[in-house]
Amino acid sequence: MKNKILLVLCILFGLMFINSGLNKFLQYMPMPEDMPTYMLDAFGAMMTIGWLLPLVAIVEIVGGILFMLPKYRALGAIVILPVMVGILLTHITAGSGLPIALVLLAINIWVIIDNKEKYMPMIK
Repeated sequence: MKNKILLVLCILFGLMFINSGLNKFLQYMPMPEDMPTYMLDAFGAMMTIGWLLPLVAIVEIVGGILFMLPKYRALGAIVILPVMVGILLTHITAGSGLPIALVLLAINIWVIIDNKEKYMPMIK
């Protein structure tokens, strides 16, 4: 039962990141109207660095695909972790969307803990 729940959560998690990465390229979801000016300034600064948003988008897409595949899930969790930390910090400062960010972080940490034996050769 645990494996089925984890599989469904990982597929949804991966799809959310793939959607987010694709949106950075295709811009099919509008920005929220009530976004604070300091958040708009931060996004504007990231957009002036021409390679940053495409890099984050590619990491989200590749990480989301890896996260959905059981064989590569451990790698996907590590690939997405820095992006997930950025998402969490963004939502902490923005004051909205924090519950969703915490749930996504919990899923990511669950997968990392569930695959800890795969990471042991890296730290030995």
